[in-house]
Amino acid sequence: MGDQSLMNHRNKTLALFQRIFGDRLRSAMPMDELTTLRAGGLAELFLETSRPDDLVVAVKVTLEQGVPLTVLGGGSNVLVGDGGLRGLVVRLRHGGIFRAGSHHVRAEGGVTMNGLVRWTIQRELAGLERWAGTPGSIGGAIHGNAHFDGRLVSDIVNSVGLVDSTGAVRSVSKADMCFGYDDSRVKHSDERVLWAEFKVAEGDPAVLRASARRSLGFRKSTQPLGLASAGCVFQNPRLEDGPLPDDVPRSAGALIEQAGLKGRRVGRAVVSSVHGNFIVNEGGATAYDIRQLVEICRAAVFDCFGIVLRDELVYLGEFDSEL
Repeated sequence: MGDQSLMNHRNKTLALFQRIFGDRLRSAMPMDELTTLRAGGLAELFLETSRPDDLVVAVKVTLEQGVPLTVLGGGSNVLVGDGGLRGLVVRLRHGGIFRAGSHHVRAEGGVTMNGLVRWTIQRELAGLERWAGTPGSIGGAIHGNAHFDGRLVSDIVNSVGLVDSTGAVRSVSKADMCFGYDDSRVKHSDERVLWAEFKVAEGDPAVLRASARRSLGFRKSTQPLGLASAGCVFQNPRLEDGPLPDDVPRSAGALIEQAGLKGRRVGRAVVSSVHGNFIVNEGGATAYDIRQLVEICRAAVFDCFGIVLRDELVYLGEFDSEL
């Protein structure tokens, strides 16, 4: 396709998207405004939606037009390259929460984990209170099987609604979600999360609020919550990743600290002094800075312990080819 034909195709595609999505569609959206790391380039096209049906439409129309599609939730746990994102970026924002029988609650993919925690506590429902303070959305939590204090979000999941690459929608049982540590079925497929159903039970609201406060307090004391970060950068090492000295915990943060990297910086990106597995943006850090610092940490831990740290951070868009 020649340059003029390519331009004509893009203009027709843009006009089609504008007819479908109206003034919600934006061009050249800065991704540093939409991610908790506050870094990254521009999204070519951007749509924010609270309705699962809009995501289904976006999947179908981008497939028909051959346009790349990226789905973004709360913007945590991701780093967007300085070169930005081609195609359409759909940000799931807010959404509905509903009772699904006496023992389940359904939350749409754009609902925040904190929003769901508040909703259940207000209705005297137990099961999610210990997830208070979890960053990001339901969709992101399901995608990476969020974990905290030895618990996995899959422990409380009943079923998940998914849309595949053709726009077909299906309900998938927990057993078919292939959940693992930092892992799920949707990490390895072209499916996106529309909603998730969680197990709940009746609870004492005072007890639920106290449990939520303890979880939030623990996070505040062990994580740099007041600074821009994506959450944990690396997965904790598994047994198969290799042995460690008896006095060294199987924790990515501990290994980074033992390697002497707390406070290490590249540009405005710094390894947190509070938690070694967090990289914080002091303001103005580029994705290049952050990714360089990630690789410095990975190399130092390997040099010290022979362990290759696995990524928990998800990389989106275009990065410098030298990294």
